[in-house]
Amino acid sequence: MSVGMIVMGLLVGFMVGLTGVGGAALLTPVLILLGISPSIAVGTDLFYNSITKLFGSIQHWRQQTINFKLVKYLAIGSIPSAICAVGILHLFDSFFHNQEQIIKHALGYVLILVALITIIKTFMKNKYNSNQFQIKPLHEKRTLTIVIGVVLGFIVGLTSIGSGSLFALAMIYLYRLSPGELVGTDIAHAFLLVTAAGFMHAGMGNVDYLLMVNLLLGSIPGVIFGSTLSSKLPAKPLRAIMAVMILISGIKLI
Repeated sequence: MSVGMIVMGLLVGFMVGLTGVGGAALLTPVLILLGISPSIAVGTDLFYNSITKLFGSIQHWRQQTINFKLVKYLAIGSIPSAICAVGILHLFDSFFHNQEQIIKHALGYVLILVALITIIKTFMKNKYNSNQFQIKPLHEKRTLTIVIGVVLGFIVGLTSIGSGSLFALAMIYLYRLSPGELVGTDIAHAFLLVTAAGFMHAGMGNVDYLLMVNLLLGSIPGVIFGSTLSSKLPAKPLRAIMAVMILISGIKLI
């Protein structure tokens, strides 16, 4: 057991509970900056996220706040795409031995994107209240939904980041969902996606199970404590601060 990693899990979980900003965008770059190889950081984070999102999915299933049809269409595109991303990484490593550099640079660019999206979601949420895409029924947007899954699923498989933030932005803009349904659908789909990608990374030896256990021991109480405080503190400034921190992490990794 590593006290340092448990404390880091506690801090990450606390910030996730407090701000709602995705844990992968905080955890993966911190692990890399602490000296853990990018492939291990990504694989461990995906496996870790799979466990945390399982509990969230169960809760939303009980609350009936999951749009299963939307989850299905997104997963049809995202799961094969994420698996393909992990396979391509392994292939590149076999021939060019540059897997770590690819992950590190991809991670940097995606972190910058996530930081910008976090700011947009925080300060411009009302801009997405109604548009022509939301009015259309889901079956008319089936192909578009699968394509979104393919593109964003590839990013998640490559970097472990975006299973929540990137898909949530697409859902806010393109689909008419209640706030509870938006969160529940996002978490349920993310669980399927990160589980598939996590198992692929595990099969290639990219998961540090002891590290994952240490992070979970810290993050579970951290999320609970952060969620308890979230109603008492202003959300927008906190999210903006987190977005700036993520942006700085992304720039450092490029």
